[in-house]
Amino acid sequence: MKDGCFNPQLTQDGSYTFFSEEFQETFHSSFGAKQEAEVRYIQPCAIAQLARQQTTIRLLDICYGLGYNSAAALEAIWSVNPQCRVELIALEIALDVPRQAIAHELLNQWRSPVPDLLTKLAQTSLVENKFLTAKLLLGDARTTIQSVIKENWQADAIFLDPFSPPKCPQLWTIEFIQLVAQCLVPQGKLATYSCSAAVRTAILNAGLEIGSITGAGRKSPGTLARFKYQNIPKLALKEQEHLQTRAAIPYRDRNLQDSAAEIICRRQQEQQLSNLESTSQWRKRWRLLNI
Repeated sequence: MKDGCFNPQLTQDGSYTFFSEEFQETFHSSFGAKQEAEVRYIQPCAIAQLARQQTTIRLLDICYGLGYNSAAALEAIWSVNPQCRVELIALEIALDVPRQAIAHELLNQWRSPVPDLLTKLAQTSLVENKFLTAKLLLGDARTTIQSVIKENWQADAIFLDPFSPPKCPQLWTIEFIQLVAQCLVPQGKLATYSCSAAVRTAILNAGLEIGSITGAGRKSPGTLARFKYQNIPKLALKEQEHLQTRAAIPYRDRNLQDSAAEIICRRQQEQQLSNLESTSQWRKRWRLLNI
């Protein structure tokens, strides 16, 4: 994303995030930016366990932002296997945010050599050494992810971390998620903080199975996905039924070039024509069941 100057905002776990004027959202939850990276992405994707089992791990970080998800992953990997080689591809629209995070020394909360490596990544968009090959691909992720696919490169873990669907629907569409799924190895895992029914529908449409990621201070769960329904927590009945409501009608962007307003308008029109249960009716029914 493109923005001007950024002022660090303190979150409840003592780490900092930024606020985006463009999207009118912070990059992380107020309960804890560092904790969110670990609980929403690193733990669900079993990054430490992968490091114990593999000599090479491939990571795809979609919407790299401040670099927290990648930093947390690198630290988790090298804490248990210092000899593990990591291949990291990170997608980000511009260098503003990664460089501002470095300027404010926000990555220093992770152990060496992570801050130095990601500083170089923000400065040059490329890091190559014995244990890390990292690329920062700049531009619209709808385009840059296609270059990843052309290389036949697939990740063991994908971190899907755009701004929220109502603010950045371009990166939550049926078509984009299908591209994302092509970048995942058959036994890999995809994690996102979102539990949006529309997002979950798009993930299911891409051939993935889904489960919930709980905890980390947020009221709503995140989503964990993989091709086989194995070692992922099942959706609660309430969440399953949410996928049968109008809220589950996905965002669509057939040519991968529409604006946010066009994508949102298209979905609203589809919802208005739908005979599915409304979200308000679903909520009311579950409130009555909980009495």
